Amino acid sequence: MIRLSVNVNKVATIRNSRGGRVPSVCEAVQVCTSAGAHGITVHPRADARHITAADVHDIAGCLSTMGARVEYNIEGDPRPDLLELVHAVQPDQCTLVPVRPAEITSQAGWAADTPRKALARVVGRLRAARIRVSLFVDPDETSIRWAADLGANRVELYTEPFARAFERGDEEARRSFAVYARAAELAHSLGLGVNAGHDLDLDNLVMFRRLPHLNEVSIGHALVSHAVFVGLSRSVREFLDVLAAS
Repeated sequence: MIRLSVNVNKVATIRNSRGGRVPSVCEAVQVCTSAGAHGITVHPRADARHITAADVHDIAGCLSTMGARVEYNIEGDPRPDLLELVHAVQPDQCTLVPVRPAEITSQAGWAADTPRKALARVVGRLRAARIRVSLFVDPDETSIRWAADLGANRVELYTEPFARAFERGDEEARRSFAVYARAAELAHSLGLGVNAGHDLDLDNLVMFRRLPHLNEVSIGHALVSHAVFVGLSRSVREFLDVLAAS
């Protein structure tokens, strides 16, 4: 079964555009989980332009009433305040993501030449706290071996290149998917779990759901955008239906 973790950043973005508490991120979490989502993802950025530290704690409180049924995934760059927040909240998973100055959203996975010592120490501390660690990487051999060497539990494959290839037609989509399939097979052979995320939607998931050893997809923008027209609960169910068909 491929698990769906819903990223609720966009709900916070709408709220912050007006101020106040509407729409409620915690209410969005409740709707998503009631519709069957297996997990909730948040990415609290340093500028707090969507999810805030207070949101992270509030969502943790909301999910604590659901037991082990719903996982909590906090993603972000390994800056001190983010790591302090993660250790305080103790989510099921922490996805470490590189962040470029002034980026709107993630643009690439970790470069394999990223200095190893400091990041390995972060990974070790998270694992010692019994938090599963996933590293956001591009679908290439060097990056995946680098993640395994750092001691990660999983990789999250950065899927925007696949999404763009899918838009260009079947041939390019198949060629791109083959790259991701090889990456997933390698990750699995090295003992890594396989997550994926970025620009996955109801259309391209029909192909991507066939990825070998795929444990989880994290989807926010496409799911919340679809919810504008059909409602959040129905949007979650439609994504779940596509994943279940795998």
